[in-house]
Amino acid sequence: MIQTSGVIICLGYIFGLLFTAVPWGGVWILVLGIVGAIVFRRRTSPRQLDQKAENAGSKNKAVSNTWQTNSHPRIWLAAGLVGLLATVYFQWRVPQPDAKDISQFVPPGNSNNQEQLVIVRGEVASNPRLTRSQRGQFWLEATQIDEVKNENGSVGVPKGVTGKLYVTVPILQATGLYPSQQIAVTGILYKPKAASNPGGFDFQKFLKQEGTFAGLIGRQINVLDQERKWGWWQIRERIVRSQVRWLGIPEGPLVSAMVLGSKAVDLPYDIRDLFVQAGLAHALAASGFQTSLILSVILQLTRRAKKGTQFTLGFLALIIFLSLTGFQPAVLRAVIMGFAALVGLLLKRKVKQFGSLLLAATLLLVFNPLWIWDLGFQLSFLATLGLIVTVPPLVNRLAWLPPAIASLIAVPLAATLWTLPVQLFVFGVVPSYSLLLNVVSTPLISIISIGGIISALVGLIWTPAGSFLAAVLHYPTDWLIKLVEFFSKLPGNSVAVGSISSWQLLVIYALIILVWLVPWWQRRWWVANVMAIGLVFIPLWHSTNTLFRITVLESGTEPIVVVQDRGTVTVINSGDEGTGRFTILPFLQQQGVNQINWAIATDFQGNESNAWLELMQRLPIKNFYEYSPNPKNSIATQAIQQELQKYQGSYQPMAVGQAVKTGSIVVQLINDQLPILQLQILDQNWLLVGNVKSKEVQQLVKNGSLSRPQVLWCSPQSLKDLVIALQPQVAIASSANFDPKVLSELNQSKTKLFFTGRDGAIQWTPDGQFEAFIEAGENKSSIL
Repeated sequence: MIQTSGVIICLGYIFGLLFTAVPWGGVWILVLGIVGAIVFRRRTSPRQLDQKAENAGSKNKAVSNTWQTNSHPRIWLAAGLVGLLATVYFQWRVPQPDAKDISQFVPPGNSNNQEQLVIVRGEVASNPRLTRSQRGQFWLEATQIDEVKNENGSVGVPKGVTGKLYVTVPILQATGLYPSQQIAVTGILYKPKAASNPGGFDFQKFLKQEGTFAGLIGRQINVLDQERKWGWWQIRERIVRSQVRWLGIPEGPLVSAMVLGSKAVDLPYDIRDLFVQAGLAHALAASGFQTSLILSVILQLTRRAKKGTQFTLGFLALIIFLSLTGFQPAVLRAVIMGFAALVGLLLKRKVKQFGSLLLAATLLLVFNPLWIWDLGFQLSFLATLGLIVTVPPLVNRLAWLPPAIASLIAVPLAATLWTLPVQLFVFGVVPSYSLLLNVVSTPLISIISIGGIISALVGLIWTPAGSFLAAVLHYPTDWLIKLVEFFSKLPGNSVAVGSISSWQLLVIYALIILVWLVPWWQRRWWVANVMAIGLVFIPLWHSTNTLFRITVLESGTEPIVVVQDRGTVTVINSGDEGTGRFTILPFLQQQGVNQINWAIATDFQGNESNAWLELMQRLPIKNFYEYSPNPKNSIATQAIQQELQKYQGSYQPMAVGQAVKTGSIVVQLINDQLPILQLQILDQNWLLVGNVKSKEVQQLVKNGSLSRPQVLWCSPQSLKDLVIALQPQVAIASSANFDPKVLSELNQSKTKLFFTGRDGAIQWTPDGQFEAFIEAGENKSSIL
């Protein structure tokens, strides 16, 4: 049990790590500690405590002295100092590449865009997994690098290196690899990129959290060591094979993921995405439920044994489970709390769950302070906190229901209340039916988890028997998948409310904590709920109805433009399927967009695009305009038109010269031979120009078919000629690779240049200037 002083010190350390997001965060947390000491001293002085103790008697005096000792102003000051040291400790533990790190040997790019092949030798550090692009991925502890000198494959002098690499290779090359294996990978080294678009995935940040600063696109693998060293991965692999053998795919991997966690099992992405979108991601994360189940089974089987025997067996079971799941933060938290429960059992003392949760979080963050920003750790901690402090009062308020049903409702509701603000801050999306789905699916999840653990244990002893027991779970697992699919297909299955800001997040959690701790707010919990909902939706409503903004997304070679026009949204072009899923959708969700009013597909690069169907499966499109020079290759396939009919959307072919008015802008395709799209935005003329010759554009200007634009988008190959010919105020090119000589010449003109490959997405509002996303992100990060 942690006393009051321990709670304050632990909270000081945790808040100190959180304050690393604020400039001079350590100083601020120290100031808060000093303020806490002053406020506490003023509210209750030692003399007042002694006087109250004398008046109340010796028994109360002992209690008062205990509180005085636990809550002395010095404790608050100590907590401030601990928070200050936590910020220093965090910065000290932030990974940095050393002189021999493999990232230091990434060849710099050159003007010819030639890719330098290297051979990296090292040890496989993880089991291969399948990526969304159907390539094998694994981590490699690099020990040596050789540079390939020419096409004949001769190599230079090997260099010793350190560091971990994110490696992707063709799936057949990764088949059969296992941890601790010595291999040589021939491929191309690269440095990861930060997010280029609002809401986009920050690959650079992801790798840095793993202590990695470079990636390797592998082409060929040579195995140097065939010796199979023992590891926990072999047991994990035996369990997964046993359960997949008769259950098949995807049921088998799903059962294994619910037992060992999705990070330890290569679960198909379609199933993973399905559960995440429906709000059941926690079912795929091994954590508190599995540890509680394991301890319950162990204690029940050994209920007649001595306490020492129960403690030993429970301790071993938790260690084995932890090793199998791969030492994930959420599992570590659950296991530490399980250890605390076992210690309480051994000492015959009741362990306070809140104290054990706080102690577990502090120990984990001392071990690795970077986990404070790990989303899995945050959600696991908050969900467990909700179960501890919010489930009991919810069950009391649901006393009019049978206890089992009341608990069934209270558990997911409490976890949702505490985790939803973070989910809104990160993703900006609310799964509409998450609570109902959690209530309905809990019996199936319990049956599958219990059966999965039993079949895993039996499968380790005798594989056929484990496969047989896993096969019994076929129907419950199939029912669970169909149940999640059913809820995912319901209208409005997810609502994008936009990513909330830091101040909104802090105020919402302040309201939650007030309802938890202050009786006045407990009696007026509905007031806190109304305030929290207002904090989310009022800024969203105001922004939606007043914002006019143009965003040119960084998407490679095709111009993708999103127009937010006071509540209506226009999307011009969609790129390929990957662009739709990882660029457009995250951006629209972050902005709180739940419908595309106008979609314009121009087939700008002469290739059929596949992203519109991906977009329409998540967001309805009301008006779809399409131009394609080859109707047989039209991107408005039958499947897309069927999706449009679901939401009563209209499809219209787009003719050359036709003006399409979408809100405040007018879109027009200039001709059917040159890929030129003209946008009339308020009092500005924008041109999106494909791969055309400058002479052809100049001829259109002379003929009067094309007016000089204020804003130009073009490919980098045409940038110089088009800027000279059209003399726009702003020019946006679609690449980061450009000739320095050409850039120097263009900088002498009056045209302001942006390169989406370097600057990320480009945004413009009528009241402001053009703003580059990467530069704006750097400015904000310097403030926060």
